[in-house]
Amino acid sequence: MMKSNPLHLKSLNHISFVCRSAEESINFYQNVLGFVPIRRPGSFDFDGAWLFGFGVGIHLLQSEDPENMPKKTEINPKDNHISFQCESMGAVEKKLKEMEIDYVRAKVEEGGIEVDQLFFHDPDGFMIEICNCDSLPVIPLAGEVARACSRVNSLQMLQPRVKQVLQQ
Repeated sequence: MMKSNPLHLKSLNHISFVCRSAEESINFYQNVLGFVPIRRPGSFDFDGAWLFGFGVGIHLLQSEDPENMPKKTEINPKDNHISFQCESMGAVEKKLKEMEIDYVRAKVEEGGIEVDQLFFHDPDGFMIEICNCDSLPVIPLAGEVARACSRVNSLQMLQPRVKQVLQQ
């Protein structure tokens, strides 16, 4: 039987991106996605920035050869991406339009539950997804307890079970 956490991992710490312009990327992650710049080790001998938000870090590394970095222009929802849940898809879409950021819409349907998705690129062509996926349960393939994507929903789903156990 395979162990569920053989490396004893605790959480996702950060995602790292090599950027054409660290300054442009800082602006994007701060002003579009709401990340906050944080201190990075002064011993680094290369340009970059660390940002933090939503429980995860974004580490931006200035490219040593920015002119030769490939840039994706087509927004393809099947490409590598990072995904963030939001409170209001309508508000996100309105804000993206105001900021004149190109995006693609998609929809996932599973068992009568619909999840809306918006995909767009950061300044270097890395894909960002915004979704309302906390309505989609996370169901282990072993068929055990179903959990929602967000901690709030998982706590709400677990509360009836906790009450049931306490009443026994």
